[in-house]
Amino acid sequence: MAGTLTLSTKTSPFPWAAAAIATYTEKAELSFDESASGVTLDFEGSKITDEAEIVRTLAKAGGLSDESTKTQTYFELAKTLPKVTAVPAILTSLDSLDDYLAFRTFLVGHDITAADFIVWGALKASVKLIGLLKNNKHVHLSRWYSYIEALDSTQLAQTSFIASKARSNKTAASFALGLQNAKEGEVVTRFPPEPSGYLHIGHAKAAMLNQYFAKMYKGKLIIRFDDTNPTKERTEFEETILEDLSLLDVHGDILTHTSDYFDKLYELALQLIKEGKAYADDTEQAQMRDERFKGIASKHRDDGVEDNLKHFAEMKTGSEEGVRWCVRAKMSVDNPNKALRDPVIYRCNLLHHHRTGDKWKVYPTYDFACPVVDSIEGVTHALRTNEYRDRNPQYYWMIEALGLRPVHIWDFSRLNFIYTLLSKRKLHWFVDSGLVRGWDDPRFPTVRGIRRRGLTVEALRQFMLAQGPSQAIVSLEWDTLWTLNKKIIDPIAPRFWAIEKEGIVPVKVNGGPTTPEVKTLPKHKKNPDVGEKKTVFASQLLIEQEDALSFEDQEEVTLMDWGNAIVRKKNLDDSGKVISIEVDLHLEGDFRKTKKKITWLAAPTPEHPLIDATLLDYDYLITKKKLEENDELKDFVTPETEFREEVYADANIVDLKKGDIIQFERKGYYIFDGKSQDGKPEFIHIPDGRAASIASKAGSTADTPTPARQARAEAKKLESMKPTSDTPVDTKMYQIPQVYGDLKSVETPVETKMYKTNNIYDS
Repeated sequence: MAGTLTLSTKTSPFPWAAAAIATYTEKAELSFDESASGVTLDFEGSKITDEAEIVRTLAKAGGLSDESTKTQTYFELAKTLPKVTAVPAILTSLDSLDDYLAFRTFLVGHDITAADFIVWGALKASVKLIGLLKNNKHVHLSRWYSYIEALDSTQLAQTSFIASKARSNKTAASFALGLQNAKEGEVVTRFPPEPSGYLHIGHAKAAMLNQYFAKMYKGKLIIRFDDTNPTKERTEFEETILEDLSLLDVHGDILTHTSDYFDKLYELALQLIKEGKAYADDTEQAQMRDERFKGIASKHRDDGVEDNLKHFAEMKTGSEEGVRWCVRAKMSVDNPNKALRDPVIYRCNLLHHHRTGDKWKVYPTYDFACPVVDSIEGVTHALRTNEYRDRNPQYYWMIEALGLRPVHIWDFSRLNFIYTLLSKRKLHWFVDSGLVRGWDDPRFPTVRGIRRRGLTVEALRQFMLAQGPSQAIVSLEWDTLWTLNKKIIDPIAPRFWAIEKEGIVPVKVNGGPTTPEVKTLPKHKKNPDVGEKKTVFASQLLIEQEDALSFEDQEEVTLMDWGNAIVRKKNLDDSGKVISIEVDLHLEGDFRKTKKKITWLAAPTPEHPLIDATLLDYDYLITKKKLEENDELKDFVTPETEFREEVYADANIVDLKKGDIIQFERKGYYIFDGKSQDGKPEFIHIPDGRAASIASKAGSTADTPTPARQARAEAKKLESMKPTSDTPVDTKMYQIPQVYGDLKSVETPVETKMYKTNNIYDS
């Protein structure tokens, strides 16, 4: 990036033209600063604050500049159009643009220029203009507008705007201000996972926010294993959690365990009993739950201190009598906040503890241990999800009742995603049922699963910080996260080619080399630092059936990285499938005027073999966006969630290492997952945030294209929208059935404003 474009989402109207051309040309990085006034481009030592001048500068730097008189006219139009208030006057301008675009792809010339961006930005920034455009009265203008809107670079600009706006809302603004009563060098945060499973994306938010604040204030982050329940915990889970944190690039300054403080916690429980702030209770669990709900005091609530100490001592031995009892904090019987109705703070568990062995038969609950250990370890700010909000008074009560140092609580919303389960119990069910291959399955929301799917730490970090400590409890879409991820991987992902095996079509290239030739090409056309690859050029090629079917007789197409070719012959079998194609190489042809740019591979030879590979794509594990409490999980399991596509890939992939992220051009982004048992390379598709890549595929039939094909079809649809030449535009008029009479005499309901001309096809 040569420059920086500083913007604020609060600017009105928002400078969409500047943002869109910055991402299109990649000559300026977007930087959102809500304190900024207007828009500023820092470029090659100069500061530019006028949007029109910014668009001109970036267009020139990106090779889009056009200084014709027409361009200046459109800049003037963009300046005046948003200021017009009378609807008839606005419609006159829109009509003029629509008429002009009836036979044109772009406003000036055959390629996108600054004129397109400045006018598009003016329309985008005006609610009134967009509203009038949606009336479907300006089909050509709408087609042009939709094309600019659909560009990957424009989508990136809009996603960045949305993410920044989320950060600048009321809650996120308080997040930006920092922690309450925080002092640089003194802040201590903690991440306290239970060593009973693998971390998931919800844990990732807590871990990253805790590290973020610790670094912001030059403080410390404690990683503390909350090992107070021997029933669930194992040493191996501690190891996997540390590995998961490492995958997230989260590294604590101190590693501790709640079990380090069992002796101290026991002493403090005795202190509460002796001070009359806790009591022993043998009420059965179901009855205790009912009494707490109804606000009924336990029959043991007013027992004497000696009796309570005796029962606690019996609990410590783990005797038959002792295991009947628990210890409850004496907070309240009927407080409206049910979390304060005498919660249990100690209970028996006779199982072997993975660190302390059989020393203890009694263990503190999380509600008791957490505030105590936070205070003892010097934690200044405890970050908790707001599902604990009702328990916050309980947290403060424990500290106050024991006379401990206070801790600030900073809560934020739990992270939920549509079609996604975060419950350990439900995830266990998928593993135990054999519906996934393990806790690192790319369909799982575990840290290992999402990393294996190709999600980068940087994208995850940006997304978490954009959320901040939001209090909104919502199920988020995955699109913003995957779009952020694409923004990070696209500039550095090497480009390769892969051709689907099913229905593969051989192509004879007349004018091609008599023997295969190998040329060195960049792996990424826009980033030479990514490296180089070897591409084989030959007179016998392989292309995909889908591409071959789309070819018209005598059509000129572009063979990517080679040049144009004219389709001379297309041979079909009885079912209509293409079995071979013959083309004439036409390298002097203009690739900008062809509708179809296709990938291809030279037919394999002993000297230049192709690689058999498998492309994997996945669906959500459940068919419902959000499971309700009474929903039966097995009723909403997606029938098919893994999709495999066998391909030939170019030989350059042999140098990849497991975890490398690449792009198979016209197919999408993939992460190399290693080799299968039979030695075949496997690549997992990385969603890019587009609708086709993140939509649920549940309900697909055998006739429905695979997700990979759906995504590719969407990409090709956008590709087909690119400029070709100044030919009449397909207006997609309504098809009138013959039953209504002579088609030539039927008036179509679409107002196209096409120029009146004689039909050249009439004899």
